[in-house]
Amino acid sequence: MSDAPLPDFGVVILTMGKRKKRLARAIASVLRQRDVTVDVLVVGNGWDPQESVGMPGVRTLGLAHNIGIPAGRNAGVNHVVGRYLFFLDDDAEIVGDDFLSAVRAKFEQYPEYGVLQGQVSDRKGKEPPSRWVPRIGSRIPDKPTKVFSLWEGAVAARREVFDAAGMWPADFFYAHEGIELAWRVWELRKQVIYDPELRVYHPVKPPTRHRDYYFLSARNRVWLARRNLPWPLSVIYASTWALLQLIRGPKQWQPIKAWFSGFWSGWRHCPRSQPRMGWRTVGHIARNGRLLVI
Repeated sequence: MSDAPLPDFGVVILTMGKRKKRLARAIASVLRQRDVTVDVLVVGNGWDPQESVGMPGVRTLGLAHNIGIPAGRNAGVNHVVGRYLFFLDDDAEIVGDDFLSAVRAKFEQYPEYGVLQGQVSDRKGKEPPSRWVPRIGSRIPDKPTKVFSLWEGAVAARREVFDAAGMWPADFFYAHEGIELAWRVWELRKQVIYDPELRVYHPVKPPTRHRDYYFLSARNRVWLARRNLPWPLSVIYASTWALLQLIRGPKQWQPIKAWFSGFWSGWRHCPRSQPRMGWRTVGHIARNGRLLVI
């Protein structure tokens, strides 16, 4: 066995090969990080990136089919080595050359940190959407703060915590996988932190550009509740989101129909690979700032 030390970060960059210029910027933003060692893997989700990614120090993994965003990220995990993991989408990029060294320093300083997400902004200065700040009110805090969901496009994690939390929920395909991962990290009594000092660029785009956005968003809300929350909290959580959708969601018939189709689909069938969290975990999360009713 090699006695060489582990790299600091195993980096998984997920792509479908449709944004090659942005992919090149994403990779370059990782490679220019200073004072850290990285093992970088580009995962092609239904695409073989081998011929298009010709950068030294970057390996590739091509998946024959698009298996979804969370499963695509998971596919890369066992192909990288590192004390920590960093997940980056192909349309995101790290700001500055000390991002990963700052992440490492925070993990070393705060052993209670399990997962870190930074502040996301648009390179061209467009107003960032509230969903990029994973906290009630969506106001950007002036210091690191505990959160209970994640914007998944640029996430760092302790590898042992990520593995123990069950990785990204592969069944979700798209939408809300960052919520389940965050809840499961809290279940391990580790913290999920939003740190505004860590900066990431990402273009502002409406999530509705995804064809199945409304269906998957609703189905996965129900799955979140059924897979993770004890009864009757699971019913309360899912029902609250259905009510909010009626109040503040789109008023056009097609989005409403798609959302509630997904909602009922989530109740008809729900894959579950782990036991639900106990009431002690619900109480632990509440004491740290979030009542799991919404």
